[in-house]
Amino acid sequence: MRITRTTFKSFINKNKDKLLISNLSNFDGMVDCVMPTENKSFRPTESGTGSTDHTFGIKGVWLVGHGGDRFYDYKDGKRQGIEVYNCCGNFVVAVEV
Repeated sequence: MRITRTTFKSFINKNKDKLLISNLSNFDGMVDCVMPTENKSFRPTESGTGSTDHTFGIKGVWLVGHGGDRFYDYKDGKRQGIEVYNCCGNFVVAVEV
């Protein structure tokens, strides 16, 4: 099954109360590129600020749109969800199984 932005939004809406996030990399303006994060562990999601079009209201989520987001199925035996990669970084939004 192909995962799209709509699939991602639906996953978030269905699992809003039990979502976990792991930020694997983020854009770093000091070096003008995406850099790996130090803490890649999963944590409960927090409400974020900014454009809900890009964040869906979740701190650590950022979608660029216009075909620049890549979505992948994520499973690690403990969690399942969606991994997102774009020019702003790489993160996983998942739930425990």
